[in-house]
Amino acid sequence: MLFCKEEKELGRRQATGTCPSCGGKVQAVDVERKWRLCFVPLCFKIKRKYYCLICGRRLELYH
Repeated sequence: MLFCKEEKELGRRQATGTCPSCGGKVQAVDVERKWRLCFVPLCFKIKRKYYCLICGRRLELYH
């Protein structure tokens, strides 16, 4: 069986707040994920990831 994960960037925008490690600006990136099994689509999700523009660190959002 062949599982395949494709990721495609949909857009970037400025997010509120600053990076806790370096104090840089935060950028929000919308990512579309597709999981396939032998070319048959299984799952489709759109997620938002947060990155620091200065240090490039991926930031997690905790509620």
